[in-house]
Amino acid sequence: MTKVVVHDGNVDGAIRVLKQRNAKSGLQKEIRERQEGFLKPGVKRRKAREEAIKNSRKRNREYNRAA
Repeated sequence: MTKVVVHDGNVDGAIRVLKQRNAKSGLQKEIRERQEGFLKPGVKRRKAREEAIKNSRKRNREYNRAA
């Protein structure tokens, strides 16, 4: 469970921080995947492969930007 402290009555800022933390933890993605129900093994492998390619490209972009 993600907790966020509201400072100076700034609820909008707290909501933004909560959304960012949920995105980083992958909570929304996990909930969405659970709602889809059972996935056949081939579909699960295909999704994992696509995700790995996407993450690899993202890491390469970040690496090239830093260099």
